[in-house]
Amino acid sequence: MITLLDYGAGNVRSVVNALESLGGTVARVSSPEDIRRAERLVFPGVGNFGAMMRTLREQQLTGPLLDYLRSGKPFFGICVGLQALFASSEEAPEEPGLGFLPGQVRRFRTELSVPHIGWNGIRPQQPSRLLHGFSGEEKFYFVHSYYAEADSPADVLTVTDYGCPFVSAVQHGNVVATQFHPEKSGKAGLRLLENFLDSSRESVSIRAVDEQPTQLAARIIACLDVRSNDHGDLIVTKGDQYDVREQGQVRNLGKPVALAQEYYEQGADEITFLNITAFRAFPLQDMPMLEVLRQTSKNVFVPLTIGGGIRDFTDENGRFWSALEVASEYFRSGADKVSIGSDAVLIVENVLKQGRSNGLSSIEQIARVYGNQAVVISVDPRRVYVASPEAVRHQVIETMFPGPNGERYCWYQCTVRGGREGRDVDAVTLAKVCEGLGAGEILLNCIDRDGTNAGFDLELIRAVKQAVRIPVIASSGAGCAQHFLEVFQETKADAALAAGIFHRKEVPIGAVKNHLRGKIEVRES
Repeated sequence: MITLLDYGAGNVRSVVNALESLGGTVARVSSPEDIRRAERLVFPGVGNFGAMMRTLREQQLTGPLLDYLRSGKPFFGICVGLQALFASSEEAPEEPGLGFLPGQVRRFRTELSVPHIGWNGIRPQQPSRLLHGFSGEEKFYFVHSYYAEADSPADVLTVTDYGCPFVSAVQHGNVVATQFHPEKSGKAGLRLLENFLDSSRESVSIRAVDEQPTQLAARIIACLDVRSNDHGDLIVTKGDQYDVREQGQVRNLGKPVALAQEYYEQGADEITFLNITAFRAFPLQDMPMLEVLRQTSKNVFVPLTIGGGIRDFTDENGRFWSALEVASEYFRSGADKVSIGSDAVLIVENVLKQGRSNGLSSIEQIARVYGNQAVVISVDPRRVYVASPEAVRHQVIETMFPGPNGERYCWYQCTVRGGREGRDVDAVTLAKVCEGLGAGEILLNCIDRDGTNAGFDLELIRAVKQAVRIPVIASSGAGCAQHFLEVFQETKADAALAAGIFHRKEVPIGAVKNHLRGKIEVRES
């Protein structure tokens, strides 16, 4: 029996699914006594350090948890579950940690994108049975802005590099914890969890390859636009410049759960679902995308992002749901991140009009509870050509592709309602304001390139990437493997997303990675 410390925040469904896929039986903590009775405890901490520690104290779980840690029984902490073992965190200085291990948690201070999101390697520092069967070349999935700084080298199991070396796993007797997410790290992560569950595994010592700094891999993301067709069936579709109909019918490219499983097996580093059907009249518990997430997370052990409908709404029964409640339901159903689109434009317009934020936007509320890394902003801009930079008050770039009247300048107008309505805010400004509100990542689409197979809009991506510190995902226009190489080399994008070429099997994910290998760091599937 495995006891899971689920204190009510974030996606623990994937941890349960991973443990059960390995033959484990999972019981969730519902009282302090459950921790005292546990024989093997797993603690997947999620989101904000301060919110987590406050919740643990309010539920009177800190004392039993410390007693368990000191008992010598097996413990596995994940992400903020590792950070909780230390005395304090710069994320919430007013909230003390458990203090089981000496040291504190610090924020990354680097010129690289923060949060640190993606697949990175590990450098083992001591023997462990968790490492049984590993070569040292594996990559694991990280998503965090803060890292533990251990005072005792004897507690450090692995180190990872991201601007600086940081503790990526700890081991103190039978207490182990990882900063990365094994339940989101594919086969390597499952193997590590299996080693934890099997106490008969031998402790092994491995050396990282050449002891070189670990490298963050460029992420290849498969995107599934999900909507109901004219018969009410939930399908994956794809538009050309956001038009999803072909000969009057919604273009049907497959079933969402089956396609997600296929892309996971092909080596996709993440899966993104974009809900493009108006399900907002449904009672939230009956939202079709919740079941898609539940079913997908049973067999897909890479990060899942869900976009569409992350906003305040009132359902057909008159029940009001806040954006935070909607996001919470998605997280509990298997999502790791939520993507906010049209609402982000309206939020930014209000911030620019008022000159400040009121702290109540969906971006801020979700980030406060679940952490910045849980909030992705999906931007849907189109080019607007102008004769000179002074012609508009927006962020203007000089373009290599002149407009219809020879214009050498353009700005990128944000849109809402699936690209059908332009707004008076540009993509660069939107990204910067959303970063300030607490967003952790930008998904940068481009209506002009969508469905064209002409390649990513490198000028747009470069402009946004240079304006923000958070990771940027390039999207729209990929037509061949070379386009992925170009976007990583010429814009320093953190990830690249595609849909149509994967759905139509024109360019498999494996072919993209094969083309990048040796030129750009990629994760081996």
